[in-house]
Amino acid sequence: MKTYSTKASDIQRQWHVIDASSEVLGRMAARAARLLMGKHKVMYARHLDTGDYVIIINAAQVKTTGNKGQGKIYYRHTGYPGGIKAVTLERMMATHPERVIEKAIKGMLPKNALGRAMARKLKVYAGESHPHGGQVGAGVGKGQPEEGKGQ
Repeated sequence: MKTYSTKASDIQRQWHVIDASSEVLGRMAARAARLLMGKHKVMYARHLDTGDYVIIINAAQVKTTGNKGQGKIYYRHTGYPGGIKAVTLERMMATHPERVIEKAIKGMLPKNALGRAMARKLKVYAGESHPHGGQVGAGVGKGQPEEGKGQ
């Protein structure tokens, strides 16, 4: 009996919609990262991008636990001396809630070219509507993949 090795031609991608309203940020991000990497599939291979597309809606309504609103700080650097910028989670949620979720999920993906390819399959929207209706259909279950499109 030969060992099965997943080939790029064997990969079939599906679309999953996750409703982030009243979900905890870390738990939802972990579930989305798992779908993006393809770990929910039997054919998962570490060296291939076997994951699916993930759409996250209602990003502005995601919840956090504890006092992360003021305690969690996102840093970036402009490239100039003394150019470090710091933004709290509370302020980031007020201005760009999509970036909070994208950053949480990208932090759970591999830090290489394969991880960047997985991150490109992530689509995050602050509101209820998204332009991918043709790929996923109309009905969306809270936090679960759509009927017939799931695992």
